[in-house]
Amino acid sequence: MTTVSQIEAILFVVGEEGIGLEELSYLLGLSTAKTYEALTALKERYESDEQTALNILEVGNHFILSTKKNFAPLLKKYAQSPISNSLSQAALETLSIVAYKQPISRVEVDEIRGVQSAGSMQKLVARQLIEEKGRVDGPGRAILYGTTAYFMDYFGLRSLEELPDIHQMEEEIAEELPLDLFFDRYKELNEDPPTTDINESEEEN
Repeated sequence: MTTVSQIEAILFVVGEEGIGLEELSYLLGLSTAKTYEALTALKERYESDEQTALNILEVGNHFILSTKKNFAPLLKKYAQSPISNSLSQAALETLSIVAYKQPISRVEVDEIRGVQSAGSMQKLVARQLIEEKGRVDGPGRAILYGTTAYFMDYFGLRSLEELPDIHQMEEEIAEELPLDLFFDRYKELNEDPPTTDINESEEEN
């Protein structure tokens, strides 16, 4: 297990929020200089390898595993595909947590679900059902997510107060998430799901 492969694994898990150099150095037990050197090596390997779609974005002092620009048309096609328009149970679970707990970070969603939710979060952002609502104050400045106006229209809600009372479900949410609202409404709309656009920036991960 090399330093470069460890960095690759960490970048994959943290998803679109990325990770700071100092935190990455701490996890690897290396100096920031050595960590940055390994990051640069991985970035250069991605850039020179035409057989990989991956790239590393450096945003401020954060590093994010991303896809190369030339894959944007393919990813847009995927987002608009009728096949991909059906939300999985994992995505619906993630959406329900965001709806009830917003604003909430991806890490907090992971803790509630007990599994990694980066893929579901990305799909929900691409479908314009959730969006960035701010950043956590503190190290890493994790993204906080909440539902969109499109979410309200999509599920026929006039306000979040129309969601079932969260206090009645608080003790059960880890075992039985409040999905009925989403499943029932989604089944009604799934015969002719709307298509959406996807951000064609380098942050398509």
